[in-house]
Amino acid sequence: MLMRTDPFRDPFRELDRMAQLALGATGTLARPSAMPLDAWRDGDEFHVELDLPGVDPASIDLDVERNVVTVRAERPARASDAELIAAERPRGVFSRQLVLGDSLDTEQIQATYDAGVLSLSIPVAERAKSRRIEIEHKQDRQAITA
Repeated sequence: MLMRTDPFRDPFRELDRMAQLALGATGTLARPSAMPLDAWRDGDEFHVELDLPGVDPASIDLDVERNVVTVRAERPARASDAELIAAERPRGVFSRQLVLGDSLDTEQIQATYDAGVLSLSIPVAERAKSRRIEIEHKQDRQAITA
């Protein structure tokens, strides 16, 4: 594992980060975050895929407010009283917020859920797309006489 170190980092911030890792507040290799994601831009589309295996599609809630997308989902607790041997898959209600840039058109988000993956497709806003500016050429040149 690659670790970055910064000798100028506040030691209390580093201590807080280590405590969060120990208490499971953030993802680690042993206990990954509840909604890992991939995000990329392909031409005029921005794509996000969130892993939500074992989640009932009816429990997924997708909200957009300005440029913040919030995804909430629920993986219910086991209904059995059986002895639990291992519990590495998060259960209950969890959420994740994505802060999008102003260059994306949040009015046109499309979402699909297939095989445990929630896919979002967000188009780049027209105002943010690159466009070519035509340059006007003046054909009439006047000669300078002295």
